[in-house]
Amino acid sequence: MIVDPARVLDAVELPFLPNHYRGKVRDNYDLPDGRRLIVASDRLSAFDRILCAVPYKGQILTQTARWWFEETADLCRNHVIDYPDPNVLLCRRLTILPVEIVVRGYLAGTTGTSILTLYKAGERRMYGTVLPDGMRDNERLPQPIITPTSKEFDGGHDRPLTPDEILADGLLTAAQWDEISATALALFARGQEIAARRGLILADTKYEFGVDADGNILLADEVHTPDSSRFWKADSYTARVAAGERPDSFDKDVVRSWVAARCDPYRDAIPPIPDDMILATSAVYVEAFETITGERFVPDLAGETVLARITDRLRVFASAP
Repeated sequence: MIVDPARVLDAVELPFLPNHYRGKVRDNYDLPDGRRLIVASDRLSAFDRILCAVPYKGQILTQTARWWFEETADLCRNHVIDYPDPNVLLCRRLTILPVEIVVRGYLAGTTGTSILTLYKAGERRMYGTVLPDGMRDNERLPQPIITPTSKEFDGGHDRPLTPDEILADGLLTAAQWDEISATALALFARGQEIAARRGLILADTKYEFGVDADGNILLADEVHTPDSSRFWKADSYTARVAAGERPDSFDKDVVRSWVAARCDPYRDAIPPIPDDMILATSAVYVEAFETITGERFVPDLAGETVLARITDRLRVFASAP
């Protein structure tokens, strides 16, 4: 697989749009009329830092989330208005709730807040849940659990929370917690059901919710993408777990695991990630999109570069009221 560097969107610079905020992998522009433009770059983030840029990742994630937003619209409202470009979402501007909701169906993960990391450190009581002794890596949990973390908006490390702490700290009201926890479990069940039909296991995922001007809670950010979720291939799962091997995945754990094996990713400099691994990761994203949606991935090759294409299509918003 050979990719023209012009088709990689690492940095997003759109000075004609107002109120720019750069996130880890997305660039946000708040329009004066209450709408927001979110441009998905190809940056790959893990361990609270940027690791590399993966060709076509931004388009794939935006289009995968679009597919899932449509598949779950009957379960909850979301922030989507339109898609002016394959990498760009036009959405309602929300006040993001300060709790990130992670639903987990398996004992998995590599980050400091993952239940597998905590479990291997000897913890059994976590996130308000008690897990049984004797579980193996990547084993299915007795039932899906919610593992909420704080949503650190200024680059700080997210911290594990229990429902009692969420309410005691005033992060959410009891009514908000009841609504988003029930919605998250319903979304996860839908995601697992659809994934199973595609020969996949949805092991865990994160959700973000926000409140609109009228106080309604809406699903925001992305949903069931390879960046926000851990997908495994079902046909090889049992044999690989029995052998103590990592399940075949459709997520960025490929890069995360490579980095974590070579340094402390929270403290050390990240070693250069080989080009062949980056290209292989891009191929995994393409395969994930096509497997999840049943559609063929077609990269948008308009414009001399991805940024030039997006610039041309978003100029109409420069004069938005």
